[in-house]
Amino acid sequence: MHLLSSAALALGFGFARLAAAAPGSGSSALQNILKNTDRSDLYGYPTDLTRGIIPIPAHSHNDYWRDLPFYSALSAGCISVEADVWLYGDELLVGHDQSSLTKSRTLQSLYIDPILDVLHRQNPKSHYIDEETKNGVFDTTPSQTLYLFIDLKTPGNTTWPAVISALAPLREAGYLTSLSNNNTLTQGPVTVIGTGNTPLDQIGPVADRDYFYDAPLAELDTPAYKDITGYISPIASTSFKAAVGEALLGDGEAEQVLNGTQVETLRGQIALAKERGIGARYWETPGWPVRERNGVWRALLREGVALVNADDLEAVQGYF
Repeated sequence: MHLLSSAALALGFGFARLAAAAPGSGSSALQNILKNTDRSDLYGYPTDLTRGIIPIPAHSHNDYWRDLPFYSALSAGCISVEADVWLYGDELLVGHDQSSLTKSRTLQSLYIDPILDVLHRQNPKSHYIDEETKNGVFDTTPSQTLYLFIDLKTPGNTTWPAVISALAPLREAGYLTSLSNNNTLTQGPVTVIGTGNTPLDQIGPVADRDYFYDAPLAELDTPAYKDITGYISPIASTSFKAAVGEALLGDGEAEQVLNGTQVETLRGQIALAKERGIGARYWETPGWPVRERNGVWRALLREGVALVNADDLEAVQGYF
């Protein structure tokens, strides 16, 4: 065991005095109050679960891989999350591939129930409230919807009806963005978007619904998708690598990460989407090197995407 010298002890005590005297540190009594505010109802309020979290236009890609699916993305401020679902029997299991599936990790347990719990907290019953609220998950911006992308991995014709049924708790609480008479959109705290094997023919023709379709962004100008609008697809997505190409290794500036042709491709796709009331999202964006990743994010945001794809939550939160 090494003993501290008297000089080291004196130095330590000196730092302690400096810390105690530092501006804003306050007395020990004040510090004790600050450390124990959770013991009093004076220092909290009903909707403070997400206080201080600033929403950012980021999509938590492969969200179910995180230590705490949904909650990790929520704490980072992501306004969009993604769940891969597989229909087995009458259960919607969540996982990237079949080898990762378990009975306990379901769409309901990882997403529906947690989202519903947060929304109940953000919309408390109170005699101070004149009418029922429909606040979103973010206390700082209650009007911000949460995009819930549900990526179907099993056949869409059977899996999508199961997803619609699974949304019942959010539907019954009135928390889902909905379309009425094919022309009136009512934004809710949660906007559900089917992707992957989701069948367009089970969404587009339905005049009254509370679920939407992830259209292929790069194909909006083709005959198959010429009639797609924001009423069907509030967000359209495509592979960045396939649609735009490989990013250039620059110093992180957008002009050096993408060439002129690539920028024009971005502008054309995003502009067409906006004309139809559709937001744009690109997946398969570079994650490394950091300067390349950040340069692509910068280019995408400058051109007006609705969401940037994020695998690293800490990085995307720090970027904003």
